[in-house]
Amino acid sequence: MATVTEKLEGMDVWLYHGQIYIPNTFSAGAVGSRFLIELRDKKRIMGMRCPTCNRVYVPARSICKDCFEQLDEWVEVSDKGTVLTYATDYETKSIQPTGSPIVYGIIQLDGADTGFVHMLGEVDPEQLRVGMRVQAVFQKEREGSILDIKYFKPLA
Repeated sequence: MATVTEKLEGMDVWLYHGQIYIPNTFSAGAVGSRFLIELRDKKRIMGMRCPTCNRVYVPARSICKDCFEQLDEWVEVSDKGTVLTYATDYETKSIQPTGSPIVYGIIQLDGADTGFVHMLGEVDPEQLRVGMRVQAVFQKEREGSILDIKYFKPLA
């Protein structure tokens, strides 16, 4: 069996060769939690509007990235939007909720000023294009996760 640790010469430092599993949890915080609860309970996509520059952020955030103003005005945005860019991943990954290929897009939802990263579905990767109009498809059973939006599908 190969050695998994080694001591660096002349130093009191050990190197571990391999992977260490470190379980962790992540809190969405007050703003992120409300964003996810709205998805789960009402199938609504909410953003935050900056009182100074009027920029609408989706997903919602608490501070404007441009003028650093505190955000506290919730606004509902559309579940429809425009694909700004996309990438197709042909490698199957067990962690992904859909099969291969997986298409990720940055979508600017109507009423928002920022791009929203999510998966695209019901579309042939060869038919994808920047500027394509899409609409959110929600899971039937929602649990308060970004994956409560199953994917965005092209509008006819």
